[in-house]
Amino acid sequence: MSNIFYRYNPQTLSFERIFPSWKKRVASVFKHLFIGVVIGIGLFAFTMYALNSPREQQLKKDNKLLKTQYEVLSRRLNETQKVLDDLQQRDDQLYRAIFQTDPIPESVRKPGYGGTNRYEHLLDMPNSDLVISVTQKMDMISKQLYVQSNSFDEIADLVRTQEDRLKCIPAIQPVANKDLRRMASGYGMRMDPIYRTLRFHSGMDFSAKVGTEIYATGDGVIEMAEKYAGYGNCIVINHEYGYKTLYGHCDKIKVRPGQKVTRGEVIATVGNTGKSTAPHLHYEVIVKGEHDNPAKYYFMDLTPEEYTRMIEMAENHGQVMD
Repeated sequence: MSNIFYRYNPQTLSFERIFPSWKKRVASVFKHLFIGVVIGIGLFAFTMYALNSPREQQLKKDNKLLKTQYEVLSRRLNETQKVLDDLQQRDDQLYRAIFQTDPIPESVRKPGYGGTNRYEHLLDMPNSDLVISVTQKMDMISKQLYVQSNSFDEIADLVRTQEDRLKCIPAIQPVANKDLRRMASGYGMRMDPIYRTLRFHSGMDFSAKVGTEIYATGDGVIEMAEKYAGYGNCIVINHEYGYKTLYGHCDKIKVRPGQKVTRGEVIATVGNTGKSTAPHLHYEVIVKGEHDNPAKYYFMDLTPEEYTRMIEMAENHGQVMD
């Protein structure tokens, strides 16, 4: 009830009711209205922040469940990455090594994702850091799986062509040397027979009489058959698959450029042409443009014991013959 005020009138000896002015009435209305607004806002805020609506409660549950699922997915992606890393390691160190192919560079296997705006559309999502992290892992694994799949396809092609590949690998000695007595000098730093200084010897020397037959050490095509610098009469065979062999200081050349040859076929005879101090064959193995130790490639010509002995003999640091 609103307060009612009276005032005593001594002239009439009675109490007279006092009515507030219009200003006070207006002020009273605004006062009650302000109090009502404040109370309403307070109740609204309490309802919003203290008492969630059923819909808001369900949204919070869904958000919590979604966060848990992303965390589980992140852990599974980490486990998948470990398995993929193991496959990549086996691929480079085992499968590709067996077929003598280069390992896939790390920059190709695990490239970075450039661009600062790649995941910008995910920034407004709840738990955006977690969502972006999981998305990055998925993108990275997808890229690595694509590279690994292509690598396995390449290995599968190598398996299908392995028979032909084995025929092309230079895998026997270039001269008949079962007793290993014809090897004069191995691969590596050796003493030059003319200049008497140490230099790198890029092949192996086999001492033999002039006219001794020289064999192609693997299937291939004659790339060169002519006099060549200090090698004298020289033959180069392209065996494909990255392999080439060189035969220097020959006497008679029995093949021509473009001719196909097979392993064990006679291609020339031993001579003493070019920069040479005595009749011998200078033999080189070139793999993907780089010289390699020929002693590693006699596995089809020697027993394990003979192969071991050949490796030991090839390590000698004696004088070369060219």
